[in-house]
Amino acid sequence: MYIYQLAQWPHFQCNTEEIASLLAGVRHQQGRLLGRMENLGFSLREEATLQTLTLDVLKSSEIEGEVLDAEQVRSSVARRLGMDIAGLVPADRNVEGVVEMMLDATQQYQDSLTEDRLFGWHASLFPAGRSGMHRIVTGKWRDNLPDDPMQVVSGPMGRETVHFQAPDADQVPAAMKAFLDWFNAPDKTDPVLRAAIAHLWFVTIHPFDDGNGRIARAITDMQLARADESRQRFYSMSTQIRAERKAYYDILEATQKGRMDITPWIHWFLGCLERSIDAAGTTLAGVIRKATFWKQPATHTLNDRQKLMLNKLLDGFTGKLTSSKWAKIAKTSQDTAIRDIQDLINRQLLVKEPAGGRSTSYLLNDALF
Repeated sequence: MYIYQLAQWPHFQCNTEEIASLLAGVRHQQGRLLGRMENLGFSLREEATLQTLTLDVLKSSEIEGEVLDAEQVRSSVARRLGMDIAGLVPADRNVEGVVEMMLDATQQYQDSLTEDRLFGWHASLFPAGRSGMHRIVTGKWRDNLPDDPMQVVSGPMGRETVHFQAPDADQVPAAMKAFLDWFNAPDKTDPVLRAAIAHLWFVTIHPFDDGNGRIARAITDMQLARADESRQRFYSMSTQIRAERKAYYDILEATQKGRMDITPWIHWFLGCLERSIDAAGTTLAGVIRKATFWKQPATHTLNDRQKLMLNKLLDGFTGKLTSSKWAKIAKTSQDTAIRDIQDLINRQLLVKEPAGGRSTSYLLNDALF
């Protein structure tokens, strides 16, 4: 028996004394992080928000096994936030859809969450009406038959692990009405706890044919933005869930098969959130490093190819950067790539990697930081 089959559903309970100190610690960390960011100035806060939202979109999709292009995500987020950054690239429709949903959740966090808004999010996730090779119902609740139940699974195709079975489709409209009524009603419950409850509640119902996990995490981010009272995002819950994916599915499964006391779920959620706030320090360090670099006078007259490739290095380029990789990524000739690189060496922005080898590779000049 799953929790939605219990007579007490959906009246969740938790041991407030057990989670009180953990919640207080998380709220303290949130306050410290927001205060620290406030002291950095608008441009750095804007860059940190761009980095965080980019990670959020990438990692939320990765949890579902979908790998998006990081440059496309970053460019889409920047354009929608009205940010003028170097090296913007066009984004595919599926990337634009995920970004549109995430930004609507976090930038319009004070607006009500309605059935129509959720349908819009779902349609934006699947602009072609397909999930992979399969046609799915978009922009409305799922309508699967009882002999084809909605199962929540993880793992590669053919070796999936079934964690629980969601309610039958005919129960979804009433279940979602109850959820949305609760979500939009005034409540004295701490918004961080409401984020934990909303995530669990939505995932339990699993109201759509596909995309439920990504929408659940967008709803979570919406509630966390309410907790922070800010459109700017400086920590990524989705990134931490991706890092703890197995533990996430384990606690989700255990909670679905338990009782209405969801204290263990909330305990895990708060711990995961605390670790995501801790990890924000890494993002912040990267933002400051990037800001320091782009303040160099030598960066002010670069071409778009150079800006694109330097941003890739600043964001953590995988492997060694050679002239052939430059040409391939920047979609230019080998000769042009070599000229671009030599110009950056002359400007003392790039240096040759001292190790040498069969192909010369290049690094950012550490003396700039």
